[in-house]
Amino acid sequence: MIVFVMILTFLNLVVVSGILVGLIQGAVDAVRTHYISDIIISTPANKTYIENSQAVIAVLKNNPNIEHYTARYLTGTTIEGSYKTRIKTTDKSDVASASLTGIDPVAEDQVTNIKKFIVEGSFINPGDYDQVVLGSYLLKKYMPVDSPGFAVLSGDIGPGSKVRLTVGGIQHEVTVKGIVKSKIDEINMRVFMNDSQFRSLTGRNDFNVNEISIKLKNGIDPIQVKNALVLNGVSRVAKVQTFDEAEPKFIKDMIATFAILGDLISSIGLVVASITIFIVIFINAITRRKFIGILKGIGVSGQAIEISYVLQSFFYAITGSVIGLVIVYGFLMPFINTHPIDFPFSDGILVAPLSSTLFRILLLILATVIAGYIPARMIVQKNTLDSILGRN
Repeated sequence: MIVFVMILTFLNLVVVSGILVGLIQGAVDAVRTHYISDIIISTPANKTYIENSQAVIAVLKNNPNIEHYTARYLTGTTIEGSYKTRIKTTDKSDVASASLTGIDPVAEDQVTNIKKFIVEGSFINPGDYDQVVLGSYLLKKYMPVDSPGFAVLSGDIGPGSKVRLTVGGIQHEVTVKGIVKSKIDEINMRVFMNDSQFRSLTGRNDFNVNEISIKLKNGIDPIQVKNALVLNGVSRVAKVQTFDEAEPKFIKDMIATFAILGDLISSIGLVVASITIFIVIFINAITRRKFIGILKGIGVSGQAIEISYVLQSFFYAITGSVIGLVIVYGFLMPFINTHPIDFPFSDGILVAPLSSTLFRILLLILATVIAGYIPARMIVQKNTLDSILGRN
């Protein structure tokens, strides 16, 4: 029973904190894998696009450490879904704001694997004209909100539906080819179309893009590649960031906050385990009080008796921790990382760094040893004759 309590305490110390941190870490990993990738080149704050983009792309093509990259054109747009059924011009329009994104579908999928998020229809192919993929946050059936500050299309829009885009005062009718739904806001709020049509629709004939996501080959240090891009002059026309640099500070703060919450919850389990050990050792020592008195009477030192109970507590803590390690790293971590927990805004994973886990094991052993020593000390300090005769 005590070993079982130790196992549960260990799991509480490691898993609860790991799941809370993993809830946010899962969202962070999704943004890295399916949007920003290892390095992102974006528009400077004082510009509307990356100037001389084709020269930047030429630098990327010549870098042997880059596996794939995707260049994206971005502009604001409004999308209307009920323009054909609206009877009067005074009727409320079914309109939502979105970010129109021009991409090379093949390159985008190589970097972000965006096709896996298609929930209706299919993704656009190279050469598709007047066809778009809508993000799920633009549709009420996927984002059932009713807020004046967040408009969504309320009609039954799906693959084959006609919608009207308005870009720079120009209206253009397109066909919805698919719906993309992920746990990444930037994807869910966009309208995707082929970059060639984007340039034609917006007059962006200079081929200057707004952002470029770069996927590196396995084992390549992003800092090294970033520094190489800076040396090639890319930073003079664009903002070059690794994923860690592009990650918002509030995300890092959230991870730290959830880690603290996990530690607080886990500490309660640690206290409960300590009390349990104290009670068990105390009862064990009380029932053996006569034998402890006899041991003292024949010359066994009180310190030796105390050490025996401490070793007993140490055994419980070590056994529980070893079994807990096997459960966490041999089963839970591989399983959860392969089958993430489906939270509403992320695919939660289990974050349990070995160094942090070992520190928690030390805390558990220390608390258990102290909880075992105190009751043993209390009984050993009793008068030897009183202990033998069972007197209080």
